[in-house]
Amino acid sequence: MPRKSFVPGAALLATAALAAGLAGCSGGSATGSRGGDGKSGDVTAATQSAEPGRYQYLPEACGLPARSTIRGMLPGDGQQLAPADAEKIYAGRADITYDTDRRVGCQWTRETAEGTRHLTLDIQRVVSYSPAVSDEDRAQELYRGKEQAAKIPSGSSGTPTTAAPKDKPADKPADGSKSPSAAPGAGREPQPGGAGAEAGGKKADGAAQTTPPPATPSPSPSEPSAGPGGTLAPRELDNLGDAAFLNDRLSTTDSGVHRDVTVVFRTSNVIVTLTYDQWSADKTKLPESQELQDKARSLAAEVVDSLSE
Repeated sequence: MPRKSFVPGAALLATAALAAGLAGCSGGSATGSRGGDGKSGDVTAATQSAEPGRYQYLPEACGLPARSTIRGMLPGDGQQLAPADAEKIYAGRADITYDTDRRVGCQWTRETAEGTRHLTLDIQRVVSYSPAVSDEDRAQELYRGKEQAAKIPSGSSGTPTTAAPKDKPADKPADGSKSPSAAPGAGREPQPGGAGAEAGGKKADGAAQTTPPPATPSPSPSEPSAGPGGTLAPRELDNLGDAAFLNDRLSTTDSGVHRDVTVVFRTSNVIVTLTYDQWSADKTKLPESQELQDKARSLAAEVVDSLSE
C-alpha cells in the first residue's frame, strides 16, 4: 500500500498558527494583570497595611533594673550575704521563652527569717497579624483586657503623696483643729464658786486622762483585707508609659499572709507586667501597701526609661 507523502509546508503552517494562538492567550492575560487586579491590588494592600510598632525587639529582662533597685526591693533581716549568694539573688533568673523577640521575663526571690519577697518582670512585644490593625492598636486591646480582668475602676487615677493614716484618735476632727475634749475647760459651762469649779475641772480632766480614746481596730489576719483605702486602692496610674494601672491584694493562707502589688503598663506595642509580693510567716504582721507600691512604681518608671533609650 503506498504511503502518503509528508508536506512540510502544511506542517509549518499549522505550527505557526498554534504558536500565534498561544501568544495571543498569554498576551491577553498579561495585559489584564497590568491594567487591573494585579497592580491595583498591590497598591490597595500597601495602603491598608498598618504601621509596625515602635519596638522590633526586646532587651534582656534581668539586666533592665539597676542592681541597687533590686537590693532595695529584696531587703534582708540584717544578715550579711556571701558574695556568691548575693550575686545569685540579685542577678535574677531569666524566664524560659521560645522567642526572645516576642517575650522575655525575669524573677528575683529572697527568703529571710521574717518572710519572703518575690519580684517578677514580664515584657511582651505585641505584633498584629492583621494588615488593618497596627501593632500598637493590638497592644492597646490586650492592655484593656488586662485592666478589665483586674476590675480596675475607670477614671480612678491618682498618685499617693502621703502614707495612709494610722490609728487617728476618734475625737480628733478631720480638719486638724482641737476637739473640745483636747482643751482643758473648753465646752464646759462655768461652775458657781471657784473651788467647786476647780474641783469639777480636775474631775473632768482626770476622767479624760484615765479613759483612752478608742483605738482603730487592726484588720483580722484570718480574713483577706478588703484592700488599701484612699489613693492606695487599685487604680489607674498617670505619667507611666501610654497607659498603666496598679492592683493591690492582701491574701491569707494557712502558711502565712502575703500582699501582691501588680503594676501593668503599655508603651507603644510593648506591655510590661511587674508583680511584687511580700510573704509574712507571722499573721499578726500584715505587709503594708505603701512601701510595696512605692517600690513597684519606682521600678516600673525605671523600666519605662530603659525601654525608651
